[in-house]
Amino acid sequence: MYRFALRPWWIVSHLFVLALVVTFVGLGLWQLDRLDERRDRNAELAARIDQPEVALAELVPEGDAAVSEDQVEDRRVTATGTYRPDEAVLVRGRSLRDSPGSWVLVPLELADGRVVAVNRGWIRNDGRYSAVPEEYAAVPAGEVTVTGLTHPSQERGTLGATDPTGTELTSLARVDLDRLDEQVDGELLPVWVQLTQPEAGAPDPSPEPLDPPVVDDEGPHLSYAFQWFTFAAIALGGYPLILRRVARERGRGGPDDAVGLDEPDPHDRPAPGDPRLDAPVEP
Repeated sequence: MYRFALRPWWIVSHLFVLALVVTFVGLGLWQLDRLDERRDRNAELAARIDQPEVALAELVPEGDAAVSEDQVEDRRVTATGTYRPDEAVLVRGRSLRDSPGSWVLVPLELADGRVVAVNRGWIRNDGRYSAVPEEYAAVPAGEVTVTGLTHPSQERGTLGATDPTGTELTSLARVDLDRLDEQVDGELLPVWVQLTQPEAGAPDPSPEPLDPPVVDDEGPHLSYAFQWFTFAAIALGGYPLILRRVARERGRGGPDDAVGLDEPDPHDRPAPGDPRLDAPVEP
């Protein structure tokens, strides 16, 4: 009953289904690898955030111009200094809860004279603002202590926007500390601080501080892996059923998909009234 499955067209079909199954399984395993990577990153992030809060001056000692990303990424710090609102800039294209907006980046002059860029938080911006709007330009007066997470300078990706040089900008495409250093007086630290809570005496309105990173979000990788494995199971289980149906139809004398266009169907017998019975026989 299943000899038809050895015909060339069916062999191509078998190979195609096999390739689909291998691809689906491979994609499922790839998603599981991505899940393991995500879990490892979450564990590393949780370990960094759980470290004791330190003073920024201790994390980046004076005279230490080079710091590694592992040293400063997502470290909880405090810093005391005085804001420089005249040097504040927007960081464009930063959405929050699916709403368009920007970050407000303000330099903070520390007691040792060095300067650190502080991300005071998010404001709604649908494109109308190319500089920090007046209502969000006010900062706490005098000396202020900020609490937040440190991050290294952000770098441009392959297709990211480029900020021009040689002019003073009121907005940046990213927290590019090298570019910001061109227009900030003093020694700018190679890290920036993301506020996790408003400063004492913060004016109203103030930018909304960003939420700390989520350490238990594993993303959609597990569900994607389940979907790919499900597709593979459907192909493995469904294809034999198709072969069985075709074999049963052949056994009942039904349509035979296995017969090629250039091959007669051995089961095809003309019935009475078939025009082929009246066709003249060639000598």
